[in-house]
Amino acid sequence: MPPSGLAILIGAGPNTGAGIARILSHPSHGNLAVALLARRPEPLHDLCASLRKSSPNAVLEAFPTDTSPASLKKAFADIKAHDSFKGLKLQMAVYSVKHSSRKPFMDETYDEFTESLETYVGGAFTFAQESLKRFFADHGETPLSEGAEKKGTLIFTGTLGALRCSAQYAAYGAGRASVRQLAQTLAREMSEKGVHVVHTIANGAIADEEGPDQKSGRKMSAEAVGETYLWLHKQQPCLWTHELDMRPACEKF
Repeated sequence: MPPSGLAILIGAGPNTGAGIARILSHPSHGNLAVALLARRPEPLHDLCASLRKSSPNAVLEAFPTDTSPASLKKAFADIKAHDSFKGLKLQMAVYSVKHSSRKPFMDETYDEFTESLETYVGGAFTFAQESLKRFFADHGETPLSEGAEKKGTLIFTGTLGALRCSAQYAAYGAGRASVRQLAQTLAREMSEKGVHVVHTIANGAIADEEGPDQKSGRKMSAEAVGETYLWLHKQQPCLWTHELDMRPACEKF
């Protein structure tokens, strides 16, 4: 069965990204062709090969990139031109970039602080703009009020740091909170245009496995995150979730 559409996932690492990609690309689940984006080429290509091995009928391609505007724009152009994705419309875009920074505030420099924001928040900004351009190019710009269908789903994977953070996490907290606010303003602007925007708060450890930690509720399964994202994507305009807490059962909150 050929893919029903295209998903773009940035942050395609061996844990959360792997589980999301496996669910979205599997013919019996999402049945989407998936463009995998990550900063380091070798691990990215290894992940792509591993996913293909576990699901031979899945369509997955790797696009090494960082979160700078020029690099992301090139990645989106390469995705659009790739033969594996010919004729496919963008259905999902997932920003799941790992971002962590801990340093005593008085030891942190202005350049370190702003570089963290530029890399993470600036990356979210460019990824969102490029995704929205592709949604509208593929599905048109007719709003829901004039009879158009849902154009796609844009998901930002956040953490509890978007709501509150501990001491010595100034840059981390500022970045996570900023992307949450970006998601909220986009949800308010883009919903009526047919784009479903979601910010998730992943509170707890995620591993790409189904072991004792998952069964006992100590860690999240990466594939469970993928299934949740697919559920969000399947929501129709009569009810859209815009923010979602995700945590294993035994995580304190």
